[in-house]
Amino acid sequence: MLTNWLRKVTRGIVQPIARVLIRLGASPNLLTILGCLINLAAAVIIALVDLRWGALVLAVAMFFDAFDGAVAREMNRVTAFGGFLDSSLDRVSEFSVLLALAWRCLQSTEPRNALLALVATFGSMMVSYARARAEGIGVRCHVGLLSRVERGILILIGLVSGLVVPMLWILAIGTLLTSAQRMIYVYLQSSKMSAAKVGKNDNLS
Repeated sequence: MLTNWLRKVTRGIVQPIARVLIRLGASPNLLTILGCLINLAAAVIIALVDLRWGALVLAVAMFFDAFDGAVAREMNRVTAFGGFLDSSLDRVSEFSVLLALAWRCLQSTEPRNALLALVATFGSMMVSYARARAEGIGVRCHVGLLSRVERGILILIGLVSGLVVPMLWILAIGTLLTSAQRMIYVYLQSSKMSAAKVGKNDNLS
């Protein structure tokens, strides 16, 4: 996935910046909260002001989002609550932008395009939910076409280029396909886990 590739490529850049942020007194949770607040501001700008200005503010929010985890690792403060807070506010951030796009579509000459934004919101929710539920049963699930990073980049491209409707089509279809991919993957992995458990019990009997 693009997410893993970006982490490898940017590791040498992210770690030094994370150390600078730590010296400035930034904590992981503070960066998470700031990122979400800036994202909400971006959503308001997208809905009511201008797409490109919204894209600029959204890029700043994504900067904060990229460094909260890095700062936590550098400070050795990776906590269960930090992960929970980050995941929860990520959903708030993403859905607020998509709902802002839905509002923008409603105000356009083609208000029915708002349905695309709502489908994209639903699909994004399902992608995230599938991963959360998979991890709840012990399956790591990062597979699929559109992880959050890919979705964020697509949204930025759509905002900057002005090609919002094509971007929403890609998001709507891509997130639904990603949800299906994850469901199939979890089914296969959980079946293997069940078979392995049965085999182990047979060996013990």
